[in-house]
Amino acid sequence: MRSIPSFVRHALTPLTASLLLTAGAAHAQMLIGWAQMPAATFADGPTSGQFTAPNPYGTNVPPYFDKQPVQGFSGVLEGPRKDVFQFLVDNGFGSQASSADALLRSYALHILWRTPKGGRGTVEPADLDSGKIRPRFDARTRLQLNDAHRKLTIPIQADYANYYNNPVKAPVDPGIRAGRLLTGADFDVESFRRDRQGNYWFGDEFGPYLIKTDANGTVLRSEISLPGVYAPQHKDVIAGKVTANLPSSGGFEGMAINKSETRLYTLLEGLVAGDPDKTRRINEFDLANERYTGRSYVYPLDPNGTNIGDMVAVDDRRFIVLERNGSTATSPNSTPFKKVFLIDLQGVPDGGTVRKTELVDLMNLADPFDLNADGQTTFTFPYTTIEDVLVLDPRTILVVNDNNFPYGGGRELASDNTEFLKIRLPFSLTSDDENRDHHGHAFPRDRDHRAGSYDWNDE
Repeated sequence: MRSIPSFVRHALTPLTASLLLTAGAAHAQMLIGWAQMPAATFADGPTSGQFTAPNPYGTNVPPYFDKQPVQGFSGVLEGPRKDVFQFLVDNGFGSQASSADALLRSYALHILWRTPKGGRGTVEPADLDSGKIRPRFDARTRLQLNDAHRKLTIPIQADYANYYNNPVKAPVDPGIRAGRLLTGADFDVESFRRDRQGNYWFGDEFGPYLIKTDANGTVLRSEISLPGVYAPQHKDVIAGKVTANLPSSGGFEGMAINKSETRLYTLLEGLVAGDPDKTRRINEFDLANERYTGRSYVYPLDPNGTNIGDMVAVDDRRFIVLERNGSTATSPNSTPFKKVFLIDLQGVPDGGTVRKTELVDLMNLADPFDLNADGQTTFTFPYTTIEDVLVLDPRTILVVNDNNFPYGGGRELASDNTEFLKIRLPFSLTSDDENRDHHGHAFPRDRDHRAGSYDWNDE
């Protein structure tokens, strides 16, 4: 019998606690909404994919002339209307060397859920400010990161005549140079949050750096390093001042702002040299003073986990974390591990290990209505990278994969689509007096999670 840690137990009713203890994983959480965006979804923009290799499957072969992929989602925020969300596109094509022509953007999407009552199971572009539907992914649907005011202290592609400052490479697109637009060779943004002033904070993996922008995506100050941690692309490593102690693509994969909106918490994807194996660092950042507090925590990976995917706050002390390995449904001789955990910092000393409990097994979700129409009543989510999680209400979370466009192999040997999951939890994440969203509105009353008693009229 699986025990329930005390920091979770206080939020459970006797009924839901009993169900969690006695039910199998596929009955403890359930898929109540599903949608999909095709891999070949694009927005207008400069030609992209000039420096990346095709996938081995022969699908969606680059380059992409006069367009940018709306793919590779690595962070999500609430949008201005119900079922509208703002998704962050990561650095483009997986590496600094392949992504100089991939613009750093976020897009607003309206999700038309397929639920037990029916529905399309598709997505459509939305206006970033109003949430109204747009005919295509145009300028009104997106946030474009830029350094128009020249606040950064590192060189960016917009500074060069040719990509990578290499005369044998193609000329940098004039629009990138004129607007000083940021690209995937400048930063690898893998997480983002919006503060109480409406400014954005982006978590990068090349430094790792924190990047602050205004509501329009314009950088407001110089990039902020994590003291004592250096990826190979960090400016001080390149200058020969320090030695890298964090692997490439090991930076701020997860990042959360607490409910009080006073602290930002960063979660590294990679292991810092000298740290115990199977651990990752969580660092605390003071938003008002714009500096790290010096306080940190240890996140322990599951024995089967290798990477974290995202982190979002439940309140001031609890956070939800995505954790995974690199296996997929098409990986030979390996088992995909994709789970959602709840962690608690309450009472944990500086440098201590957070308390952690499993919330959802994404490879074993109850799907009694077969929402993805695969003929199965157990849903699996076997993608390589799953990098988006958001709390929708105390009993419901949103989870989305990063499809690593144009690559794939998650479900089949082709480019991966992007799937959007609405998952019903077996218990409430908050007590009754906390059941309000960040606008102060009351969340819907919790209901029993079993398919026979859930009120599907709310979906």
